[in-house]
Amino acid sequence: MLTDTRKSPYAKVSPVDGMAVTWTKGLWKERFETCAQSTVPQLQHMFESKDISHVLENFRICAGEAEGDFDGTVFGDGDFYKWMEAAMYTAAKTDNRKLLEQMEAYIDLISRAQQPDGYISTKQIIGERQGSGVSRMGDINDFEVYNFGHLFTAACLYQRLTGKDSFIKIAVKAADYLENMYAEASHTGEVQTAVCPSHYMGLIEMYRTTGEKRYLKLAEQAIALRDSVKDGLDDNQDRLPLRQHEKIIGHAVRANYLYAGVADFCAEKNDSGYRKVLDRVWRNLIDKKLYITGGCGALYNGTSPYGNFFEDQKVHQAYGYEYQLPNITAYNETCASLGGVFWAYRMFQIDPKAEYFNVIERMMLNTNLAAVSLDGKKFFYENMLRRTKKLDYELIWPLTRSEYILSYCCPPNLARTIAQSSEYAYNVSSDTVWTGIYGANRADIRLENGAEFTLVQQTDYPWNGEIHFTFENVKSDRGFQLNIRVPDWAENGFIRVNNKTRKLTAEESSTYQTVEVKDPAQTEVEVFFEMKARHTVANSMAEENSNQAAIEYGPLVYCCETPDADVETLDDILLNLNAEYRQMEMEIAGRKIQALEADEYCIRREAYDREALYQPLRFSGLKKQRVRFIPYYAWDNRGFGEMRIWFPIAYL
Repeated sequence: MLTDTRKSPYAKVSPVDGMAVTWTKGLWKERFETCAQSTVPQLQHMFESKDISHVLENFRICAGEAEGDFDGTVFGDGDFYKWMEAAMYTAAKTDNRKLLEQMEAYIDLISRAQQPDGYISTKQIIGERQGSGVSRMGDINDFEVYNFGHLFTAACLYQRLTGKDSFIKIAVKAADYLENMYAEASHTGEVQTAVCPSHYMGLIEMYRTTGEKRYLKLAEQAIALRDSVKDGLDDNQDRLPLRQHEKIIGHAVRANYLYAGVADFCAEKNDSGYRKVLDRVWRNLIDKKLYITGGCGALYNGTSPYGNFFEDQKVHQAYGYEYQLPNITAYNETCASLGGVFWAYRMFQIDPKAEYFNVIERMMLNTNLAAVSLDGKKFFYENMLRRTKKLDYELIWPLTRSEYILSYCCPPNLARTIAQSSEYAYNVSSDTVWTGIYGANRADIRLENGAEFTLVQQTDYPWNGEIHFTFENVKSDRGFQLNIRVPDWAENGFIRVNNKTRKLTAEESSTYQTVEVKDPAQTEVEVFFEMKARHTVANSMAEENSNQAAIEYGPLVYCCETPDADVETLDDILLNLNAEYRQMEMEIAGRKIQALEADEYCIRREAYDREALYQPLRFSGLKKQRVRFIPYYAWDNRGFGEMRIWFPIAYL
């Protein structure tokens, strides 16, 4: 269980432990298995190699078991803790005893590297030892507290999975160090920016795991101290006091981690001011700054506040202004959409609305899965929505996935989230099961009202909208409610309970529909969400998508790549609004996917200069062109070429 809110006074629902949920077939089963068999070992190799990441070597140097200088990224410690989450979760799920034994060895290494006062950050420990001038908390961009936060989260999960306290002991010592540091900061008023504040979530989970209220108090103190930062930055969301936040701005990962932590806090403490902040910035993101793929943070570099050059600040990996959603240069750091999942997940627990899981599903199935190759070994740091054959400018990250990138925060973050995907299947309240992301699974569930059963979900979702629920191993005759999430795209369908049918229309979209289950052993629930290809248009203020549309099918965003159309360039394709889309199975990188195929239009070009900035318009007509579209998550697995999501519309 990632967030144990079972005793949280202001959480209205709590997750079903993902260890009690097993994907039985379909996309999520395949992605979990690829993560366990390919991604986790691949990342382990990267972290073990002192010539690639140097991460474990840094711990060994700190422990006095190797010699050398610090090398690698300053957030490498935290990246390793994230990988440990992926490794321990997949090991527990698959009963990989060897990997679990390796976890204990890594934990022992970390304990030997930890300082007597609880401090644990390898760059600073090595720097202090060598007298290099590197000091603790001397540079906000050294990510020390961020590393602490991921240590806390991993340690809590490890205790829940294994029952062992070896990791949590390290986390307790580290939290004690933070407690002393924040006490001093409160006394002196000298407060540093908390860059990418994972420790809010980490400390609150420490409270839930240990029952020690001081960790909740410490989290509250850490959040409050943000307002004491001098000369704060929009990059870190601390230029303005937290309670004055109206919009989502600044570095996208840092923003999403911040609000995820505040949402976690609101499950434990009733703070109406923070709740209002969360609701305001959430609406600003969802209504005006979120990509169709669920990507977050549009810009490589931006300025904030935009349009006021007397007080603007440079922001990197930034949320831009409203509707600023470029496609070729879309940044969309993988960690930002992952942070969006963490935030939405925690918002759902304090306010269980279907919208939060609609967003989780959009992020998970599109941007998050697109960030890793189908074989599980290569990764995107940023996630563009359009790739051209060439660019006239240089971007910092490669235009294809890479096995290793210097800023290696995204791959282990992605790995742990895919490994833990079953955590997002169900939530429960006292007498109700709430569906989350859909996929074929079996879940052992026990409710507070005494109902106990195995919930069996059979479906080929996301390829079609038929979902079938039955109940096995019923150990109590207590009835309960099953809350069915109706996705925001579903405008036609039904819910049938033992042959009694309830119709679903657009009015039920993005709601939960309650099914009364009085006799579980004799109850079958059939759900049908009509899935068909649809054209989606953007707000007219999203200038880059003006007079264009994207193709979606169910919860999936589709794209087109060079191999999918026999044209000189994808830029010549126009969408046929009367096209009939045919679903077809195909294989990419050994994985079966469902593609869409249709007759679109291709513009006839005559005397057209593709290099000219401007030229006279010459129209020579359109011709029909067979075009295939694949799920966005499957792109960039067939070599380098063009890719587009948004296409001009032929209004014929």
